[in-house]
Amino acid sequence: MTLDLSHLAATVKEEAFNDAPTRIRFAQTERWVEYSRGRLALEELERRFQYPTCARMPCMLLYGDSGMGKTMLIEKMQRQHPDSLHERRGVRMRPVLRVQMTASPDERRFYTRLLELLGAPYTSHDQIGALEGRVLHILHEICTKLLCIDEVNHLLAGTHREQRRALNLLKFMANELRIAVIAVGTIDAFHAIQIDSQVASRFAPLFLPHWTEVDGFRGFVTGFGRLLPLRKASPFGDAQMIRTLLDLSGGITGNVTELLARAAEAAILDGSESIDPAMLVKHHDRLRAAAS
Repeated sequence: MTLDLSHLAATVKEEAFNDAPTRIRFAQTERWVEYSRGRLALEELERRFQYPTCARMPCMLLYGDSGMGKTMLIEKMQRQHPDSLHERRGVRMRPVLRVQMTASPDERRFYTRLLELLGAPYTSHDQIGALEGRVLHILHEICTKLLCIDEVNHLLAGTHREQRRALNLLKFMANELRIAVIAVGTIDAFHAIQIDSQVASRFAPLFLPHWTEVDGFRGFVTGFGRLLPLRKASPFGDAQMIRTLLDLSGGITGNVTELLARAAEAAILDGSESIDPAMLVKHHDRLRAAAS
């Protein structure tokens, strides 16, 4: 039987001939889908990556609700500028480095987390100055150009004094290394940055809003649907499908993609090979029941 796979992206058509378990794993795999706000964020990140070294490097605050794709944007930048081995020096170059802010804004914990991420030794007896010097030296050696600090909203977990010190740490890293620091977090991250006017002036905010019923969302859903290895076409661009997805997901990107991926798994298993609004409602209800 000849399959009409014109509804799939060219890179996915071959996947549609695989067995069910293989196709389900493929549907579960995270993937990048082009969309206007994400493209803008990547352009701003790339601008800072390419920016010539100066005393006041342009930094950025990338913020939005959990599930809006902030981490995927940083991972996309890491793929665009992958690690490489400097053969002569035997050093792993890491142009885009991502680290998560510690649960409480503590300088020692932040530096030790960075050293662990970099595979560098330290002891519990090391003074903060020594830890700081080691981190700065290593980041210079591995030619990091973009330091992405995730979960910056954790700053609010500390006392006012701890918050100030953590904010000064962000500014210090940018100034001392002369690299762009990208702060990433929820709306609380925006409020945390505003505590210090000098820090706020350094970190240009870029907000990832919830989806609404606009052409951009329809394009995102259609693009994601073309990457699901289903053997039949689904009405991803239809108004009813779009409204259903928005209602069920709350406009959160992660909810949208999880719902579509789960529906695709079911469509592969039951042989229907396509997704409709009724399937989305069914699997949304199952997810809610499992969470309750």
